[in-house]
Amino acid sequence: MTAAPPAFLTELQLDALTELVNIGVSRAASSLREMVGAQVHLSVPTVSLQTRARAIAILSEREISNLVAVHQVFEGDIAGRALLIFPETKSLELVRAITGGDLPLEDIIELEQEALAETGNILLNSCLATIANMLHRSLKMSLPEVLRGDASTFFSLDPTPQAGDVVMFLYIDFAVRERDISGYIAMIMDLPSLAALVHLLDEFIERETGIAVNTENDGA
Repeated sequence: MTAAPPAFLTELQLDALTELVNIGVSRAASSLREMVGAQVHLSVPTVSLQTRARAIAILSEREISNLVAVHQVFEGDIAGRALLIFPETKSLELVRAITGGDLPLEDIIELEQEALAETGNILLNSCLATIANMLHRSLKMSLPEVLRGDASTFFSLDPTPQAGDVVMFLYIDFAVRERDISGYIAMIMDLPSLAALVHLLDEFIERETGIAVNTENDGA
């Protein structure tokens, strides 16, 4: 049986998820600010859920240059992969911003891998840990891994993705030391993890509003 595109989220669930992501991104900005010792601004991200194939198409259309990503696996009540993705040209700008911009290019290139891994670790951990805490759950994160390639590479990592895998796609603008850097956070989840996330969002909405969420749409 071919997996149908998931129904994704209701408007109320998407609003709740967006609120959690915004709080997570704010915490991530604070953590990054402490790391670089300079003002950091992360824009309010646009949150969307896409099929894996559609996410690959979106990223491929938007970014024609080579990409670099920081990749981490997360496990818990919801499980999947988190990726912080930049155009490769922007990754050097990010390293310049983090190091203060005074280093020669050779040193920046030498530091790139380590600086990207640390930045990705801070952003992804802060964002995901905040979301998990607000959902009254915990997540375990793997060590960060820096990857290079394209959207298809990043969204096709082992273990082999399933047809129903869903990508939570966040587009974020960074401003660090007056440098404008744009990137993406992507979280890849399978259908059971998406179902678990929907349940946790309903619990969160009920806690925040006191109104029970109608879950009749748990389809057959």
